[in-house]
Amino acid sequence: MHILENIDINYRENCLNLMQTIYELPLNERIRTLLRLEFLFKQANYTLRGMTVWDSRFTISTLLEINNVISRIDIQSELVKELVRQKKVFTSLASLPNIDQQILNETIASFDNVLLALNSHSKVEFNSELLKAIQQRDSIPGGSCDFDIPIYHYWLNSQPQERIIQLETWLNLLTPFDKATTLILNTLRDSATPEPISVDNGFYQRSLNSKSPYQLIRVGLDTNVDYYPELSGGKHRFSIRFLQPDIEQKAVAIKSPVTFNLSCCLL
Repeated sequence: MHILENIDINYRENCLNLMQTIYELPLNERIRTLLRLEFLFKQANYTLRGMTVWDSRFTISTLLEINNVISRIDIQSELVKELVRQKKVFTSLASLPNIDQQILNETIASFDNVLLALNSHSKVEFNSELLKAIQQRDSIPGGSCDFDIPIYHYWLNSQPQERIIQLETWLNLLTPFDKATTLILNTLRDSATPEPISVDNGFYQRSLNSKSPYQLIRVGLDTNVDYYPELSGGKHRFSIRFLQPDIEQKAVAIKSPVTFNLSCCLL
């Protein structure tokens, strides 16, 4: 199945995901970092427009975490490399038969737009003295208490709409990274069709062709099952062990039959 055909079934897969819990295993450091960024961006956007002081506090803490990830490594260069690589894959499909040229062109255009925004983006620098003060204290447990940073206490007691506008301004500086991360991961996830798998003893293992660019393993389980998967592996092989959760004690491996959906994503 071609990648473009997988995009066509994206709606059906999303409907399936509503009834499933998806567990993911990144197979390289680049995808691992992007999954963390995706998580942080979702977290920040979820609390961004909250009206309470605690919403604003949580959004700022997440914003600083995102900035730390972006500043720690050359994430901009990594994103550009992956976007260019994925775009080349789609461009190479143009001469194949039975390819929907309109979808293909729209997909390539989306890569061009995100690449343009990312390449035009200068280094992110928060010049806010408030953010600098919070960042200095944020790693200390309870370090951003009212008595530690009086200006933070003052800002948190301003009108909610004023806080939200300021938070949006700061978060917008990171929008190109958010869009690039989303495009790369969603395209990668759409590259594989979920495969139903059944095992008898709660354990599954598979070897991977190291010459193929596998980057992400996804496991889908019905939301009503009483077990979860523990995924481990790398570019050569991966394994899935199903465990019965116990909040108070160590989880126990199950030995009963298990059915799940597996996607080995490569692009």
